[in-house]
Amino acid sequence: MPDAEDARRIALSLPDTTEKTAWSMPTFRVAGKMFATLPEDETSLAVRCPKEERDELALAEPGKFWIADHEAQFAWVRARLSALEDEDELRDILADSWRQAAPPHLLDTYPDLGRPPGE
Repeated sequence: MPDAEDARRIALSLPDTTEKTAWSMPTFRVAGKMFATLPEDETSLAVRCPKEERDELALAEPGKFWIADHEAQFAWVRARLSALEDEDELRDILADSWRQAAPPHLLDTYPDLGRPPGE
């Protein structure tokens, strides 16, 4: 089961990622743009997710994903770290969020990062 330190290590391994404390919590940014946070007691992870996909995830796997009330108007979803299968799933979630925040030059440099196989 992945934990906050796994999330931190994986997030910081993504290209041009930095960690910055904001709102009294660790946030992870690519080229200055936030793509993940470790809210509250660091048992969950907040990541970017298109609203349509986010709603589907929260309905399909409510034990794993949910939408925090104060994030409902934004394209973010929360994931319970203890509910994730393994570090590979955590890596996929973080890389997908990274892609949504990364500038075009980084997406061009790392075209396969965060993309499902065969896409």
